[in-house]
Amino acid sequence: MALEFIDKISPFVPGIKSPKTQLSLREKMVWTIGVLVIYFVLYSTVAVGVSQAALSQPLTQLISIVFAGKIGSLITVGIGPIVLASIMLQLVSGSGLVNIDLNNPAEKSRYQVLQKLAAIIIAIVESIIYVTTGFVPVAVQSYFWFVSAQLAVGAITVIFLDEIMTKYGVMSGINIFIASGVSYSIVAGTFSILIPGAIQALQAGGAAAMSNAILVFGPLIFAIVIFLISIYAYETKVELPLAFEQLRGVGGRLPIPFLYVSVLPVILASSLELSLTVWFRFLAGVGGSFQNLARFFAYYQSAGAAGPQLTGGLIYLMSPTFPSPFPAPYGIGGYGAYFNYIVSSASSLYLPWGGMVLVPEWLHAITYTVVLIVMCIVFGKFWIEMTGQNPKNMAEQLGDMGWQIPGFRRDPRIIENVLNKYIPTITVLGSAFVGLLAALATLTGAIGSGMGILLTVGIIYMLYQQLEQDRLFETYPILDRIVK
Repeated sequence: MALEFIDKISPFVPGIKSPKTQLSLREKMVWTIGVLVIYFVLYSTVAVGVSQAALSQPLTQLISIVFAGKIGSLITVGIGPIVLASIMLQLVSGSGLVNIDLNNPAEKSRYQVLQKLAAIIIAIVESIIYVTTGFVPVAVQSYFWFVSAQLAVGAITVIFLDEIMTKYGVMSGINIFIASGVSYSIVAGTFSILIPGAIQALQAGGAAAMSNAILVFGPLIFAIVIFLISIYAYETKVELPLAFEQLRGVGGRLPIPFLYVSVLPVILASSLELSLTVWFRFLAGVGGSFQNLARFFAYYQSAGAAGPQLTGGLIYLMSPTFPSPFPAPYGIGGYGAYFNYIVSSASSLYLPWGGMVLVPEWLHAITYTVVLIVMCIVFGKFWIEMTGQNPKNMAEQLGDMGWQIPGFRRDPRIIENVLNKYIPTITVLGSAFVGLLAALATLTGAIGSGMGILLTVGIIYMLYQQLEQDRLFETYPILDRIVK
């Protein structure tokens, strides 16, 4: 199926015009700060009519971190619609249902319009589902549509803020919003949870007072360790020698980083898991023939004023959600009680043909880790194909620019064969590594969540590279013309 029909719709889809001239680094920073100010205003503004009684669910905190939103605020839905629309279109394109050539400017423009339109539709639908399923509880039932409308407007605003950041800022809005949200949660968690907990441990006195106070900072220590490991992983790379055919003696190196696809596999995998949780919670409330199937995937139990809680099912087993507040060590009585809970407790798995069975919580932790790693590998391989970072496209780009590998004749097929020895393997290993690191950080209760820390480190690293590149291009304009 072609996308020519989008040409009739695109005039009615609002968009942000690209800048007429190339922006300087200072102008990009001004736009970035302006967008972040708007983002945090929306982040801090609670939607009118929202009840505060049930906003401390474990899953809501995880959704806030991964989706760069805040449950109950105007941007409750966050970047979820953008990511989900991107995943859906990639699956449709990869299956061959829609023929998209992103190297063709006309088709790329149609694809972007279709992605934006899909994100807007998903934003509206998810806003209604968030209120319907109780993720965002309303104070009075008559406020249902009013609250849904506010969330939809906020979600659509985030879509356009992301577009502004992509065209005028230093990097995509998705990345900036995630990093800002996680950084805020780390600072807020340290001052509102860890420091008061340490003070309380010291005030309790006793021989173990000091050690207990230090142990309270375990989540922050784990966060720092994950931060340092992530930085080391980003600096690890394989460099292939290159030679410029037209100028003898001129050479360079092609760096292939260990984290070739960065943290994108974790973003896509986590967003898909949480989106499935939201949608199956909606199906669980529909009843009828959908209810048994929905319970198999996501089993909910009533928790009084807090509403239904995810306590079992396949989605529960592949997610890091525990009955205690997330991360689990904060609200379950410390690391001793937390690890004892994982070893001795069990979660529910509803079988449509055999009723309820219990699954040990340690198996839940293993399942979550394995599923996250597998999903990261799948999304990592899929991403390099969709974004043109596979060996074939990379070889063609190097050949077009006149580069060749020393000792080999200039032929894109030769370069492709060499790249095939590195890129596929590094993609799998790097994607598996970020999945494993995110899972371990999450299970150890690192403040900000494992995924949040990993995403933030990757985003900061990409931002550093982008700022460094922009400054280099401003200093040496000839480099910009060579790259283009």
